Amino acid sequence: MTAVKRSVKGTKKIVGRTKKDYVITACFYIILALVAAICLFPFLHVLSKSISDEAYVIANKVVLFPKGFSLDAYKKVFADSSIMRSLYVSVVVTVAFTAIGMFLTVCASYALTRKELKGRRVMTFLIMVSMYFTAGTIPDYLLMNNLHMLDTWWCLILPLCFSPYNFLIMKNNFSSTIPNSLIEAAVMDGAGHFTILARIVLPLTKPIIATITLFYAVGRWNTYSDALYYIKQRVDLRPLQLKLYYLVVSAQESFQAEGGVTGVLTNPEVLKAACVIFATMPIIIAYPFVQKYFVQGTMVGAVKE
Repeated sequence: MTAVKRSVKGTKKIVGRTKKDYVITACFYIILALVAAICLFPFLHVLSKSISDEAYVIANKVVLFPKGFSLDAYKKVFADSSIMRSLYVSVVVTVAFTAIGMFLTVCASYALTRKELKGRRVMTFLIMVSMYFTAGTIPDYLLMNNLHMLDTWWCLILPLCFSPYNFLIMKNNFSSTIPNSLIEAAVMDGAGHFTILARIVLPLTKPIIATITLFYAVGRWNTYSDALYYIKQRVDLRPLQLKLYYLVVSAQESFQAEGGVTGVLTNPEVLKAACVIFATMPIIIAYPFVQKYFVQGTMVGAVKE
């Protein structure tokens, strides 16, 4: 903020920042630093545990910095030859899930924002009802079984590929971002709905597209409960998160069977931390490539109402 002074002719003249402005700015920076520290603390804690010696982790002496540097947990993770297969499954499922989810969400959001579509309020209501009322785990399992989708790729992709919550966000963004005059001008020039969607709507809504894409990708990447229910016989279709889950459970059972003797097997707490870091790293690497769209403008060159 800057102090503004009016001259005799009524023009504005910027005088400079006052002491109050500096205090407010400093408070904002302090608050942002505290929020950033709160967000980073859990990740740094888990990272430190994953590369610390087991004895220090068992004694609860690891907080923010590793003690007794060790990579034994990561060696155990990569020692399992099926880990890379599970990583491949997770990548394929996440990409297919995100692509199908975005296609359905974009098409539904655009269609249900057009005023000329009859019954759009009823269809929107029916979609939103599914966000509050779900069938439950057992009916979902019976449905997958009746459709012969158990132990297949499709049981990991299709059931959750459309999110009413993401649809609501995108629909509201389309309604508030795209001027009707812009759509009407395109229609007068002979553009069809697919042309309008591909050449006008999508380029002007890149931030929300990137945001919803990230929502779908992160949600699918972190989910393993559906694979736990639907993948029984084909262990080669276990995603990375489920594989790491079984790895941690196996290590925990073996550690308890050995009576908690350190140095014999990797401590489950250290292995859990290593699995969390290993499973989170792909999302952390991919995030910088889409984060710029969260802050950039969306209506450059658009027709104003």
